[in-house]
Amino acid sequence: QVQLVESGGGLVQAGGSLRLSCAASGSIFGINHMGWHRQAPGKQREYVALITSIGTTNYADSVKGRFTISRDNAKNTVYLQLNSLKPEDTAVYYCNVNDYTDDYWGQGTQVTVSS
Repeated sequence: QVQLVESGGGLVQAGGSLRLSCAASGSIFGINHMGWHRQAPGKQREYVALITSIGTTNYADSVKGRFTISRDNAKNTVYLQLNSLKPEDTAVYYCNVNDYTDDYWGQGTQVTVSS
């Protein structure tokens, strides 16, 4: 079983930046891809970004060029750097991890961008 703990959310003005972290712990024998999704009020959860075990990254068009995903394999941690934030980025951000067997989700961290 893998547990995920997210941190780094908060309130920021439009144009500002935040850095989200997600640390995995538990029975970890290997981590495949790591990623982030988000869910805004009244909307479905949507994909944000993903990073593979070899560091290949992929982004949703809505965040491309503004967000950067990275990972520290020694710490089993994935990061999401959020720059040039917009009010429409306001959402609960969830990290997810695949350990080659199952998918795990964090509890979510709130990001609020004021205009």
